Amino acid sequence: MARVITSPTHFPTDLAIFSRRNVITTRFYRIGSSQFRSEKISRSRSLSTIVRQPIRATNSQATMEKQPISEEKMLVFVPPHALIKHWVSVLRNDQTPCPVFKNAMAELGRLLMYEASRDWLPTISGEIQSPMGVASVEFIDPREPVTIVPILRAGLALVEHASSILPATKTYHLGICRNEETLQPHVYLNKLPDNLPEGSRVLVVDPMLATGGTIVAAIDLLKDRGADNKNIKVISAVAAPPALQKLSEKFPGLHVYTGTIDPTVNDKGFIIPGLGDAGDRSFGT
Repeated sequence: MARVITSPTHFPTDLAIFSRRNVITTRFYRIGSSQFRSEKISRSRSLSTIVRQPIRATNSQATMEKQPISEEKMLVFVPPHALIKHWVSVLRNDQTPCPVFKNAMAELGRLLMYEASRDWLPTISGEIQSPMGVASVEFIDPREPVTIVPILRAGLALVEHASSILPATKTYHLGICRNEETLQPHVYLNKLPDNLPEGSRVLVVDPMLATGGTIVAAIDLLKDRGADNKNIKVISAVAAPPALQKLSEKFPGLHVYTGTIDPTVNDKGFIIPGLGDAGDRSFGT
């Protein structure tokens, strides 16, 4: 059912948010100046042929007409799965002990990577002999591994189960810390290859998208090595408007998968209400 949800006016106005309900349909929210608008998308249709559904009227709007969505816009997916909500809630609790927090981060990462890899992985088809006869089969193509880029430290916890979700992966670590005074990113470890193969699929894993400095720096490094916006997906536990705004402006076509979107960031660059320092809480430091 279509619904209108009040949202802060400082959300990006050109950002699209998807909330996947099941394999067949997806609920789509475009952030406007003061509200979310709900739409459904059939998987069999391209994003350019989405039909907007009527919603409760505002003073200046009676119904929503058919309108294509540009494939150049950044899309944010917030899967409404009960398990995702559960693990985000565990992460938020300041009484959650370190081992449980780290496990919750890993489980959340597993679910988000599953959603991000839907209809995205290269496959090969053929026939094999089962115990009862010949079967047509489809496998993930190991010749085109997905590149996983966890941003240290907290990204290590969120990406812990990547190999159990994605059969063919290569992992390259990025160490980026934030200056606590200027809030600017500093790269202290870069294990990216000099060049990524053309068409490489890349998952960038950063639990907290707050001011956006770290994730923007990471994607800039990937693009310098040949990655394309449309082949990059970002995995995060919690995202906030400043980071989403920067990503939307700099990287059209990018897809972001996050457990939740929080309303604001404080003057120290922490997401509110957020879940604290994900790295410290994951590793007990």
